[in-house]
Amino acid sequence: MSKALLEKAKTLEPLHPNKSTGLFGGKSSGILNWNDIAYPHWYKMYKRLVGNYWQADEVNMSSDVKQFSQLTQSEQDAYLKIIGLLSTLDAPQTRTALLLSLYATDASVQSIMAVIAQQEAVHNESYSYVLSSVVSLGEQNEAFQHGRTDPVLLKRNEDIMKQYNAFVEEPTIENILKTMVYTSLLEGMFFYSGFAFFYNLARHNKMVGTSTMVSYINRDELEHGRFIAELFRATLAENPEHNNAAFIDWVYDHFRHSVELEIEWSSYVLAEVEGIDLEEMAGYVKYRANKMLRMMGLNEIYPEHVENPMKWIRAYVDNFDGTKTDFFEQKSRQYTKTSDLNGFDDL
Repeated sequence: MSKALLEKAKTLEPLHPNKSTGLFGGKSSGILNWNDIAYPHWYKMYKRLVGNYWQADEVNMSSDVKQFSQLTQSEQDAYLKIIGLLSTLDAPQTRTALLLSLYATDASVQSIMAVIAQQEAVHNESYSYVLSSVVSLGEQNEAFQHGRTDPVLLKRNEDIMKQYNAFVEEPTIENILKTMVYTSLLEGMFFYSGFAFFYNLARHNKMVGTSTMVSYINRDELEHGRFIAELFRATLAENPEHNNAAFIDWVYDHFRHSVELEIEWSSYVLAEVEGIDLEEMAGYVKYRANKMLRMMGLNEIYPEHVENPMKWIRAYVDNFDGTKTDFFEQKSRQYTKTSDLNGFDDL
């Protein structure tokens, strides 16, 4: 694989065409005409993302303020640790989306990443907002320390940290692809044990304001995951030297390892929470991993977990607008090099 470092995309290059010749490392003027882009259906993705606009302080937290002290000690502990986890994951996403956009030579990718970065910033703000509603400033600050101090969470996030930092230090096509793999994992799987906790509270009429906030975040993450999966496929198609067995094995290996870490984390943080079956939770994590792999054009690695084992969660996730079932959800396929003829038009 080539180790050539990419240069940051120029802001304006009038001698180059408006339609980019490549997503990363291509030539483009920097002028964005949504009617003349390399992947035309990405305009619909942009419009869906923009249509999801919301603000944290629009969510009414008055009932949560009263209810937090009535939660069990285990529920309170899990609430604070999971908020710490989510903030640890979302804060780097704002920066990572912006970094990807700096190296993208396709102006449509730059614009979509700008929206994603803005939404990730709102997500991180929302965690501060919900905590400020239910606990003291000291407890808020302590919750935000979990990502730096909790040994299980540190272990859980180690590989993400390494890959994101590797991209910063060595901006190559390989590291961009690997960063998109971890972004897909983060958007499509790493959040979900945390989401499940808040949805479980809501189905018992607890902390409904927090659950509402999480559902907005969840809706955004579904769209982010969908776009990153497509960007991964398109980037791999444009750089066929990376489309080989060694790299695809790397993807599968890191998915498996990430699933193990997520199951370990969920067992740790949800062990004392009433209403969540840890075996079902482990199956749900594997189901989510399969789902993300299908979206990336790859095979499932857990054939016994193609169905959602936590049926109750469907009331809160995957059914926001009735459009979440698409080509990838209907049929898994062997990994093939992506082109305009084998999948993009089916979305």
